[in-house]
Amino acid sequence: MNKQLRSMLLMSPLMLVSQWAASEVAIAQEVSEIIDSVNRSQMPAQSKQVSVDKLIKQSKQESASMGQVTSVSQLRDVSPGDWAYEALRSLVERYGCIAGYPNRTFRGNRATTRYEFAAGLNACLNQIERLIAASTADFITREDLETLQRLIQEFESELATLGARVDNLEGRVAFLEDHQFSTTTKLEGEVVFSIANAFGEDSDNQVVFQDRVRLAFVSSFTGKDALYTRLDAGNAATFDGTDQGAFTYSFDSGNDLGIGWLAYYFPIGDNIDVYLPAAFPLWQDFVPTISPYLDDFTGASGVLSSYAESSPIYKIGLGAGGGLGINFSLADAVVLSAGYFGGNSFDPSEGQGLFNGEFSALGQLTFSPSDSFQLAFTYVRAYFNDFDDGNAIFDTGVGTENARAPFGEGGDVTANTNSYGVEASFRFSPNLVINAYGGYTDAEQASGGNGDAEIWYYGLGLALPDFGKEGNLLGIIAGSEPYVGGDDDTAIHVEGFYKYQVNDNISITPGLIWIAAPFGDSDNEDVVIGALRTTFKF
Repeated sequence: MNKQLRSMLLMSPLMLVSQWAASEVAIAQEVSEIIDSVNRSQMPAQSKQVSVDKLIKQSKQESASMGQVTSVSQLRDVSPGDWAYEALRSLVERYGCIAGYPNRTFRGNRATTRYEFAAGLNACLNQIERLIAASTADFITREDLETLQRLIQEFESELATLGARVDNLEGRVAFLEDHQFSTTTKLEGEVVFSIANAFGEDSDNQVVFQDRVRLAFVSSFTGKDALYTRLDAGNAATFDGTDQGAFTYSFDSGNDLGIGWLAYYFPIGDNIDVYLPAAFPLWQDFVPTISPYLDDFTGASGVLSSYAESSPIYKIGLGAGGGLGINFSLADAVVLSAGYFGGNSFDPSEGQGLFNGEFSALGQLTFSPSDSFQLAFTYVRAYFNDFDDGNAIFDTGVGTENARAPFGEGGDVTANTNSYGVEASFRFSPNLVINAYGGYTDAEQASGGNGDAEIWYYGLGLALPDFGKEGNLLGIIAGSEPYVGGDDDTAIHVEGFYKYQVNDNISITPGLIWIAAPFGDSDNEDVVIGALRTTFKF
């Protein structure tokens, strides 16, 4: 059924009237009754009755005296603010059954006589009849109906079976709805099995079989928000003999289960998205990292190493506590990101808490002028109130040992950092993407000394999605992990991997990582890390 016919069916008042006024005869009969009513109520008893023929003739004369218009804008006394403007426009432009006076006015505020109403109604009904005839002339024939009837009879048993299957399916759906875990929460999971080893002349590492498990409960209460409650467990310890090359899944809790991430996302209007983390936030959770295909946000479906995911600037000051993040769309191609993380926001002791302890604050401006090009400028300000228990400027195992704690370890060492970064990505084709970044961190010792450190990092990544098969990914990354200029040698990192997508839920990824200056010293023997990663997702 075409759009005109659907539109006519939506004209419910006229379609109801059409049951008794589908032709001029029906109109005449109805109007005759109207006239009788008028004559009885308004005319003297001895007055002469108006004939139906005279009414029809008069209606046609009145209609002919009005000039036909094709657009409501041609009527000089009709404006878009009029309460019946849309209805009038539909009757004029869609159905062509309303006319104006010769002087191009409609006189919508003038009282309408029953004669004029009958004439207008008759014109609209005649137009509807013509549209229906034009719409259904080639739509269906009696032969088509007979053919359809024969098909129904021929496949009667199959249709009955199909109906039974539908009934059974509805029953099963009803059962699942009655016994589902939650109407607001779904379960997402990722399990990593990894066989890996680190090779070098001075290496005593052994082949290891490691794992990491993530179970995330994702709840939505409005359909636009998302509450993530993730449980993590793993035994993927890092290798000895190198301070770099940590995997994205390097996490060692002795396979004890604990909270790995707790955060809530929700929008404010159409242009603002809010990220509200309560535990173990990442900048990657809400800030565009400009590293498509390679960055899996510490997951195990992209690159092998944490360094190769995206710029190390997104690894600065990742606290255990909560904070706030916002993405504000300034325009279609411009997004402003801002966030604040409190290192130990849950700790009420002196020198801790949300605002009086360790913190990091980020601001980023992201430009996406086209689907193939992205560019971002990033700034991070951070304060570190101690470097005990593995606390570091760069988290997730990124950078040399000196870059992570340039002023040594200890609870009396504090530092301020200012970091600047540029990130870019260009997609040459659906199967070829290049990502690049560069960054600089200026670290100043705030207590326990007056040290200063300039930390540099950069990288170039090549991603070939769907290489050999849909879902596969070939990647090569080369660059330098964060190192202290003047103290460390350049911490060259080269990585290659190939993810083979077995099916929608399983992928297998072999890969190699070459570290040229372990512990920031090129005199140390190079280290090569090999891994065979299998990822299960559900």
